[in-house]
Order: sequence, then structure tokens, then C-alpha cells
Amino acid sequence: MVALGLTRALEGRTTVYTGEAPGAVPTSVIICAEDIEGLQASIEDAKRINPNASVLVFSMRVDLPLARTAFRAGARGFIHAGMSPDQVARAVEVAARGEIVAPRQLVEHLLANEDPVDLGMLSVRQREVLEFVVEGLSNAQIAQRLYLSESTIKQHLRAAYKVLGVRNRNEAARVVRGR
Repeated sequence: MVALGLTRALEGRTTVYTGEAPGAVPTSVIICAEDIEGLQASIEDAKRINPNASVLVFSMRVDLPLARTAFRAGARGFIHAGMSPDQVARAVEVAARGEIVAPRQLVEHLLANEDPVDLGMLSVRQREVLEFVVEGLSNAQIAQRLYLSESTIKQHLRAAYKVLGVRNRNEAARVVRGR
């Protein structure tokens, strides 16, 4: 049933084979996946047939762990049964151009659940200065507490911003607080 639905969604836009077509090397491959098990092997098989093929993974629902696994295994797109036929066809076209195709929910999930920054990359002094920033102290107040010049505090902060990938003290404080 799934293959029939996908075939109809792509009808008139591309040639669709379900299973293997004799002598054909696909430029796009859609793998129907119900769970993570075996997904990586399926994607590797598709890439073995044509390393340049755009591989998309189809699921009956937006399955974020499945989508994440698909992308990590080399898929260029994730599509699901909740998409209209036009959206599916457009996703195949976009992936065929080498672009990533992902449902909005996946992008929002990844942004909301970013891996935390490793504060261990900061020097002891940089962490100390940032803790005072979190408390709301000014550079002058931090300098006074640490018996350093205000210029030195600014240097520690600039270096910490680079490590954390932030632009200012408010962003740095958010990262240190874990938000």
C-alpha cells in the first residue's frame, strides 16, 4: 500500500520502480522504514548501487529518532505519510539536487535539544569570570573581586565568547545556566 501511494504521488514526475528494476541505476531512492533496525544497512545498500543517489526515508509518521538515525546514516531526506503528494514529490526533487529535506518538527526538535556546550573547554579563570557574569556583576565588579584589571576581565570574556560560540554576556550567561 505504501509503495502504491508513493508511486501515485510521484506519477508523471519521475519513473518509479518498486523493488529492483532490471539494469536500472536509481538517481533517488525512497526507503520505507518502520523502525531504526536495519535502516543503516538499507541506506548503505542504496548507496552501493549508486553512490550519487539521493536517499530519502519514508515513515508512516513523523518519527524524530528514526529521522535522526536516517540522516546520520547518510540519507538526504525524511518524508512521512502526513505529507501531501505534492510535498513528497517536491522533497524528492529537492533531495535529488543534493539538498537536505527534513520535516519542520525535526528541525525544531534539533534546535530545542542542542547538545550542551562543554564548559570544560573554558579555562578555570574564564569559568570563574562567567559565574560572576551569571550573578549579574559588571566587569568592574568582577575585576574588583578577582583583583584583576577590567581590561583583563574583558580579555577573559572575549576568549570565553569564542569558545562558547556566543556574541555577548547575555548569551554567555544563558549557556552557562544551561538554557
